[in-house]
Amino acid sequence: MLIDQLRGKDLDEFFEAILTLETEEECYRYFDDLFTVKELNTIFQRFKVAKSLYNKSTYHEIEEKVGASAATISRVKRSLYYGNDMYDVVFKRMKKNRE
Repeated sequence: MLIDQLRGKDLDEFFEAILTLETEEECYRYFDDLFTVKELNTIFQRFKVAKSLYNKSTYHEIEEKVGASAATISRVKRSLYYGNDMYDVVFKRMKKNRE
């Protein structure tokens, strides 16, 4: 895993901080403090690309809908299909929570 290069007490504390957030409003406020608009938009765009790929959208559809480059789509696709399977976990949990 690429993140293993960062693994340690400090990153553990960062994740612990995120896991303390209880509402969407708290997420909005914390991420507003933590990220610039550009940084958050980059992360959000990758999420939208992953969701679109997960739902079987084509590169062309994603480029038009999300505005992501083919390189970004390819990078996210690699994580979606050959990563840690966490997109699948997250999207299934989101679906279950909505039902």
